[in-house]
Amino acid sequence: MLSILVCHSYFLRLDQKQLERGKPYPPLATLQVAAMLRNAGHQVSLFDAMLAEGLDDYNRILRATEPQLVLFYEDTFNFLSKMCLGSMRQAACDMIASARRAGARVIAAGPDVSDAPGPYLQAGADLALIGEGLAALLDLLPRLDSRPDAHSDDLKAGLAGIASLSQDKVVSVNGARVLPDPQLDGIAAWDLVDMERYRATWLTAHGYFSLNMAGSRGCSFRCAWCAKPTWGNHYLQRTPQAVASEMIHLKRSFNPDHIWFADDIFGFRTEWVSAFTAAVEAADGGVPFTIQTRADLISERMARELKNAGCAEAWLGAESGSQRVLDAMNKGTTVGELHTARARLKSAGIRVGFFIQLGYLNEQLADIVATRDLLAAARPDEIGVSVSYPLPGTKFYELVKAQLGRKTHWHESSDLEMMFHGTYTSDFYREVRNLLHDQVSLQAVNAAAGAASDGDHGRAERTLDQRWHDLLDREVEYRSRPRRPAATG
Repeated sequence: MLSILVCHSYFLRLDQKQLERGKPYPPLATLQVAAMLRNAGHQVSLFDAMLAEGLDDYNRILRATEPQLVLFYEDTFNFLSKMCLGSMRQAACDMIASARRAGARVIAAGPDVSDAPGPYLQAGADLALIGEGLAALLDLLPRLDSRPDAHSDDLKAGLAGIASLSQDKVVSVNGARVLPDPQLDGIAAWDLVDMERYRATWLTAHGYFSLNMAGSRGCSFRCAWCAKPTWGNHYLQRTPQAVASEMIHLKRSFNPDHIWFADDIFGFRTEWVSAFTAAVEAADGGVPFTIQTRADLISERMARELKNAGCAEAWLGAESGSQRVLDAMNKGTTVGELHTARARLKSAGIRVGFFIQLGYLNEQLADIVATRDLLAAARPDEIGVSVSYPLPGTKFYELVKAQLGRKTHWHESSDLEMMFHGTYTSDFYREVRNLLHDQVSLQAVNAAAGAASDGDHGRAERTLDQRWHDLLDREVEYRSRPRRPAATG
């Protein structure tokens, strides 16, 4: 069997915003693949870039393990991997080049690899897996095991969902398959993680320790801006018993204070959540957790079941307070459902976060004000704010790709830069983001203090109102100008 070094390229130190935030998680999808490969009999080691100091750490492991194969499998549950940040692509390409110099074969997989396999192949990867890539990987490994020096063309012959170079051009074979659930339904290779380093980072920054899990892969909804290079429109759910078993394992092995469920949609059905609760309670394995979900899935019963399961916080993809924008996004939810979901979750004792997306195609000032008003009325406990980010393979990307300049990806997650011709400039959206964050923070302070409209709280509100007034009064100054077409000839 093969000796395989499994790794990813998300270096926390290369993303200043996330470094300051101090909430690193082990690379869940990478660990799931490591466990799958071990179960198949391969000798597996791990390079976890998340808390590494740099490429020197990687090169030391590369020399120590002398793998036959280096598998770059990015953590597809990490939304920052889905954003395909430029700094991480460069890190991956540098790592691939080091692996080839060390004499290893290299296979690469991940959202950015699927969207743009060229840079990875040109850096030295033998093959790039398209989509989830695991079905093709399991077909490739026996071939590589029997013929370690086989040419890439021979390795991939007859297989779909793989890209390679031929005369310096990328050649892809479509038809990638998603791996059936049972092969990923076990416990991830948590033993390969330097867990105490994660624990120390969390305790220093926040005073508690959080780990990550996932009960499903993918999302069946079809929001126009949502990139799905890994699972397409599939929603593949593990059994509630399997998810409970992994939570119990994490509690007994590492004793986290909190779990972040990285699913796009946790639970989906109340019956699944109820069965998960029963399995966890039977083994006294519950850990408070945070989820992501949709407003239209939060019935009164779902809110109660989530609370019974141990859900402490739920994040909703609110996106906008404007129904016109939600409809343009093909979001499939209404502003009214956002209010209702917030109220139901609050009544059940669950904190609520709203993801807000500014700058969608043709968003106008009235839509931004509607988003401000949504936050004022619904009063989420927290928000996350970004601007619309066009990624290949989405309907949104097709709508704006003619407007894209040279920069097609952010370098770091803090960029918050418009990459297409939106209504306003990036500076305007950054100002709006700051105001929205300050608004939600002030609402939380007022709620905790039971503040009246006078005193320090009243002055803070008046200051915030004035900042909004000043920005909206000058909004015409921030309107973006049409980009000139690129020079030709």
